[in-house]
Amino acid sequence: MIEESLRVEPATEAEWLGPLAVREFFAHPERRLEIDLGCGKGRFLLARAAKHPGTNFLGIDRMLRRIRKVDNRARRLDLINIRLMRVEAYYAVAHLLPRAAVDAYYIFFPDPWPKARHEGHRLFNAPFLDALHRTLAPEGVAHVATDHLPYFEQLSGVFAGDARFAPVAPFAPPEDEQTDFERYYIGQKPIGRLSVRRA
Repeated sequence: MIEESLRVEPATEAEWLGPLAVREFFAHPERRLEIDLGCGKGRFLLARAAKHPGTNFLGIDRMLRRIRKVDNRARRLDLINIRLMRVEAYYAVAHLLPRAAVDAYYIFFPDPWPKARHEGHRLFNAPFLDALHRTLAPEGVAHVATDHLPYFEQLSGVFAGDARFAPVAPFAPPEDEQTDFERYYIGQKPIGRLSVRRA
């Protein structure tokens, strides 16, 4: 078992303003960096990291209890290719992640804020797409899934109207990598998936 926590955080006020040298969090910073944005309880992140030991994975979530749970499980599984940050998703992408540092984002089931008066709280908006494009490496990809079809329609339109992103075949995780949320809803509700590449 890994003895030390896999959690990382900005150490100084200047680091909180970013960008952070996130690749240096890992023993092999030259490897691919993939980010599970809103990693939740970590089912996808842990399974994916176990199957791809040559890739570095950063899990980001705003809830401390989730980060603690994923940290404990990753250390028990000796997954040295995982690091974790407790921070809000938009802030991480907009301020903490360096330019062209991320090879892949996984953004599964972001809060849809379904009420019309709350739509402004949704993660995907123009500033977030700017940050996503800035932080993706050339040919980097973002994989998105949601069970809220009106949100999916909005996402599809947002990406279709942005020439900085090109559609690619949607990513659907194998059963052992499905999030707890997906496992609960699969078969009950349709799931919209889209994947885009930085053009």
